[in-house]
Amino acid sequence: MRTSEEYIDLAEQAMTTIAYPSEPNGLYDPIAYGLSNGGKRLRPAILLAACEAVGKNCLSALNQAAAIEMYHNFTLFHDDVMDNADIRRGKPTVCAKWDNNTAILSGDTLLTMASEKVITGVDAQKAVKLLQIFNRTAIEVYEGQQYDMEFENRNDVSIEEYINMIRLKTSVLLGGACRIGAEFADATEEQSEALYQFAINLGLAFQLQDDLLDVYGDPEIFGKAIGGDIMNNKKTFLLINAMLLAKGDDAEELNYWLHNPEPLPGEKIAGVTAIYNRLGIDAICRETIENYHKKSLSYLKNSGLSEEAVDFFTAFAESLMNRKK
Repeated sequence: MRTSEEYIDLAEQAMTTIAYPSEPNGLYDPIAYGLSNGGKRLRPAILLAACEAVGKNCLSALNQAAAIEMYHNFTLFHDDVMDNADIRRGKPTVCAKWDNNTAILSGDTLLTMASEKVITGVDAQKAVKLLQIFNRTAIEVYEGQQYDMEFENRNDVSIEEYINMIRLKTSVLLGGACRIGAEFADATEEQSEALYQFAINLGLAFQLQDDLLDVYGDPEIFGKAIGGDIMNNKKTFLLINAMLLAKGDDAEELNYWLHNPEPLPGEKIAGVTAIYNRLGIDAICRETIENYHKKSLSYLKNSGLSEEAVDFFTAFAESLMNRKK
């Protein structure tokens, strides 16, 4: 197998396989802009790695790798419209640079292009299988987004509900990428399921780490100001735990910060973080992250994959868990 860096480089190369019609420019320029706007390329990279882990040269799966990244970016186009976001990866979002209608229509086009790309270069039988995985993954992502929206207006969200939401919104796309790569390479059911469950649990750890970094990360390394989730009363793993555990003065103060209509950003972030510290929320989150990390690795033990492949995915997981941004 190759290194993680090599798979990421190949994922970047996969994006060059995307062909755009010459017009209308107003439809395709935003797509090209969005896809060239950086990103970790983790999903296409892990798809390519899964393909080679099963024993097939991943250079034949560049179309499928591009498809999964195209789908991911489609979701970002629409997310930014829904969130009224102006900046992504340090640059104006598509909806800010153009407008909401353009972002929606270009996003819809990108989704359709991705669904065509995922079945490029395969026979009819495999095309059906890959498209089924792609579509099932897409629907689950939409379900996760819906839950996330509904949670904004609820104060009784449980930890179990939150974990299910991030599994759908974040983890299943990583899992779907692994499964598409594995099925492209004619994996056994055992191999495909092991890679899928590895990615699902790693994705949970990854998202919980995002929750943690938004409060405890270094802004210089994290790449953006911390505390955004706190300012927006975002139902994260940290806030839900705090709402469940806070008693007495802590509960009263947390309620104040959640319902104060015009808080000073610095004061609110410092106030809520202090509550998290008193309740040990950061330690609870770190322990849960580590538990999902260990669970992800457990699926590799009896996966039927080579020792080299197991070592690769173990190192891949470690690199994600040690990230600071």
